[in-house]
Amino acid sequence: MIETEDLTFEVSRRRLLKLLGGGLIVAALAPESLAELFEQRQRPQLPQVVNAWVHIGPDGKITVLTGKVEVGQNARTSLTQAAAEELHVSPEMVEVIMGDTDLVPFDQGTFGSQTTPNMVPQIRRAAAAAREALLDLGSQKWSVDRTTLKLENGKVIAASGSATYGELAKGQPIDKAIDPNVPLTPVADWRVLGKPIPKVGGRDFVTGKHKYASDMRAPGVLHAKVLRAPSYGAKLASIDTSKAESMPGVKVVHQDDFVAVAAPTTRQAQKALAAIRVEWTPAEHPSSKEIFTLLRGTDPIPARPKVEADKTLTATYTAAYIAHVPLEPRAAMAEWDGKKMTVHTGTQRPFGVKPEVAQALGLEDSQVRVLVPDTGAGYGGKHQGDAAVEAAKIAKAIGLPVSLVWTRQEEFTFAYFRPGGVDELFAAVKNDGTIVAWECDNYNSGPPGIQTPYDVPNPRQESHRANSPLRQGSYRCLGATFNNFARETHMDELAHSIGMDPLEFRLKNLSKFPQLKEVLQKAADKFGWGKTKPAAGHGYGLACGEEKGGFVATIAEVSIDSESKDIQVLRTVTAYECGAVLNPDMLKSQVDGAVIMGMGGALFEAIEFENGKLLNSRLSKYRVPRYHDIPNMETILVDRKDLKSAGAGEAPILAIAPAIGNAIFSATGTRLRSMPLRLSA
Repeated sequence: MIETEDLTFEVSRRRLLKLLGGGLIVAALAPESLAELFEQRQRPQLPQVVNAWVHIGPDGKITVLTGKVEVGQNARTSLTQAAAEELHVSPEMVEVIMGDTDLVPFDQGTFGSQTTPNMVPQIRRAAAAAREALLDLGSQKWSVDRTTLKLENGKVIAASGSATYGELAKGQPIDKAIDPNVPLTPVADWRVLGKPIPKVGGRDFVTGKHKYASDMRAPGVLHAKVLRAPSYGAKLASIDTSKAESMPGVKVVHQDDFVAVAAPTTRQAQKALAAIRVEWTPAEHPSSKEIFTLLRGTDPIPARPKVEADKTLTATYTAAYIAHVPLEPRAAMAEWDGKKMTVHTGTQRPFGVKPEVAQALGLEDSQVRVLVPDTGAGYGGKHQGDAAVEAAKIAKAIGLPVSLVWTRQEEFTFAYFRPGGVDELFAAVKNDGTIVAWECDNYNSGPPGIQTPYDVPNPRQESHRANSPLRQGSYRCLGATFNNFARETHMDELAHSIGMDPLEFRLKNLSKFPQLKEVLQKAADKFGWGKTKPAAGHGYGLACGEEKGGFVATIAEVSIDSESKDIQVLRTVTAYECGAVLNPDMLKSQVDGAVIMGMGGALFEAIEFENGKLLNSRLSKYRVPRYHDIPNMETILVDRKDLKSAGAGEAPILAIAPAIGNAIFSATGTRLRSMPLRLSA
């Protein structure tokens, strides 16, 4: 066992063999050394080294183990394809175990679009090493040169006979470190990767058979509710739990400021919680109406550079705090057996939740097991173990299994938000479209995406911290969504200031990013940019961006109601390139989903708060895209089989908001610089 502060690598061969029934095991070691692993562990902003295992059981069953989790991005399917490709089997022969901290290797988490560029190659290397080991076993079995053997659908075939993978592996558990240069199947020969195979387990999701964290049950399980403060920062002043404690079947947990109840049914737990008499001391808290002034602070505006230019432009852009709104709210089932705490929960970081639970309960990390069933979305909002920690505290206190499911209102109010932000931009341009100066100061929402891809000499781009009044954290594409909105809106303003077409202006200044130029041109060609003029009350807008190895361009057509000023997105064309496409159907779903999600932040979503209370903490008050908001969506996948595959969970969201904003300007002549984008009636 190798341990660091919160990194535990504790999958033993004996335990794995006991679980899976013997057979051939291949330990997949990444090219990086263990020393580099520890170095990266000390630099948490960098992805951790990922180890993976492939197991071939006596029955021929192929099991893949990974610390990545499935949160709707179809990682289970792509990882299944990766193993099936290298082992020359059908995907049906592969099972993937994900996010069980007692069985799978350490993984930093499922975020940053890292599953495709990092874990897929690891699984491929592991499966390829298993394939090579099987050929060696076949060579020994038939005393022939391994080059005379071939693999087909789970069998090693020789001139004199054949044997299944399970028959060759049975009783011969082999630990084999993977050569990072193990031969992988060339892209041109892919038979499983690159194909639109259906979602693994998809039928279970649509029929209701799949069990989410909220569906997990253990004998004697109680349903729990946690006492929440009525406003942000409020402190517990006094409490009387006697009435709740007297209710049949109810158990009350009171540990410092943590108060919870557990009962045989959720309804009983709610009644018990309502029976607690409590007084709170409120705290001062700002309003969302003044949030941007608060976030911007009092730092002086930097002195702008003196440059030779025909036009200069200074503008301020803002973005509201928004919620993640996953389909599945936070949930956990925790069970304490006196020695070990087992928690089923939906999280993007099972190995991050493990030490969270251990620390909260005063346990060693080895006393906590976290299992993540395939989860109903995260979008960066489930990095922490809020529900897991709460359920575990209650379960340990009462000695019984506990199921805790946050309500939608709790999810809105007490989860963390995408940060609100302020961007101040300055740029200077010549009439021929040459950008001669670029400066960006971001406040609070963070530096991702702040670097301009455009040709600018010595750009200055800085991100400044602020004291956020709300809990904030990761969101799909992090701060790049807002920074890209500000930059692409500013680029549009610059183009119009010199009378240049926005597409021509961008293409002129993208010499360093040919892939970005390519998606821009493909989207423009598909849309018919420049071939027609928008109808009265309609507008066209475009934008592009790059993040995590993905390149995206989106063009939008909008219409504006002349009286209400309501904005309707009628059509979008999105071109996306992320290297070699692993599964075109899944990739298109990711791109389309990102565009729809980005429309929410662009047009509707904003957290409103006053006097420490959230004012729109339910879906009846918090607007997200609905079916009637969805435009005619066209998606172009640029399949670059000559390039390494990048992820698609984040970058496709970048361009939709500025494309809509630029289209609104096209339709109305009004430039909107705040998200969500709203016109006054």
